[in-house]
Amino acid sequence: MIGVADAMRMLSEAGAIIIVVANETGGISRRSLLTSGGIAALGTALAGCAPGEQVGPDRVADAVRPVAPMGEHQAGISRPAAVQPHLILGVHDVDGDPASVLARIGESIVRLTSGEHPALAGIAPGDLSMTVGVGPRLMRQVDADGPGTEPLPAFPREDVDERHRGGDLVIQVCASDPLVPALALAGVIDDVPELVERWRQCGTRGPSVEVHGTHSAPRNVLGFVDGIAAPLTDDELAESVWIRHRATAGASILVVRRMEIDLAAFRRLPVAGQEGVIGRERASSAPLSGGEIGDDVDLQAKSPDGSYMIPVDAHVRRAHPRPAGVPLMLRRSYSMDDPLGLLFVSYQAELRTFTQTMERMSESDALLDFTRTTATGTFLALPGFDAQHPLGSTIFGAS
Repeated sequence: MIGVADAMRMLSEAGAIIIVVANETGGISRRSLLTSGGIAALGTALAGCAPGEQVGPDRVADAVRPVAPMGEHQAGISRPAAVQPHLILGVHDVDGDPASVLARIGESIVRLTSGEHPALAGIAPGDLSMTVGVGPRLMRQVDADGPGTEPLPAFPREDVDERHRGGDLVIQVCASDPLVPALALAGVIDDVPELVERWRQCGTRGPSVEVHGTHSAPRNVLGFVDGIAAPLTDDELAESVWIRHRATAGASILVVRRMEIDLAAFRRLPVAGQEGVIGRERASSAPLSGGEIGDDVDLQAKSPDGSYMIPVDAHVRRAHPRPAGVPLMLRRSYSMDDPLGLLFVSYQAELRTFTQTMERMSESDALLDFTRTTATGTFLALPGFDAQHPLGSTIFGAS
């Protein structure tokens, strides 16, 4: 047995949201500690709580609140609003009828998110969400010119082989329990043998920093807050994220890019040099043009000597949507430790939101000098589904 104090220390060091149950002797068993989506009863401990702090029912409910898989839009895009800290993303080819494959994936997702799937081995799914996207090859089979049929072009600073470019299907799996994503993905693959894996990647998100209101964003491996600007309201999401085109209404264009980062080279820069690359202060994440973290950057602000306060090649300038003439994209990016870098995931109503932004970045974004993209693809994140309308049925028909 281990004591409550030791358990609290282990949970805090792990940085995870884990619920444990005190046993009859007042200690916490290792089995209860490691079974992290489980149970809340006599005594609970959540990472980040102050020593001795009591966790009330509301906070327990917040930590493990389920994410409904059905609805107008798939889970894992705009909901939950507080993005889960652990992800596994798998890209596959499909060897079979897409309608049948997608319907069975949807059935697996319902069983997994309800905790009824044996692949979870009794571990509670918690806030598990699973998002499915279909690649251009399959989309062209149903509509040669519709949304999701355009492949992602190649860009500079890529080192991508055929296996890691494109694909027929992507499954994004997110959860607060670090054990759940890999088990959930394995459950889908067991249920749907027509999926042929190309590549997969795990990722984590650091502690979130409050941006404004209810919006928060995590720090990435560079030490900077990532994803500060984002569409949040229903109107912003309707403008920037959701497709309104007939059978694909409620869908979104998903872009994924695995970028290795030369962190050693970036760290060799002085902090001021790192801030110049990004365009924000590292400690506060305020824009170099002034203001607070949640304020828009002022691309015209100049110092007394006439130079731009945000350098001309700073990432926030080159990636800003206004000069590119596009709406905001919704990002759900994750840091990686193997390889070290960033798994960039974004959702947008049109692919040009990403491609026009990337074209501007490729011209002179200082951050790209430290990156190498090793996997890339775009997919149509399917519309939502329900019991009467299987996943993908509005596009591929019922199976």
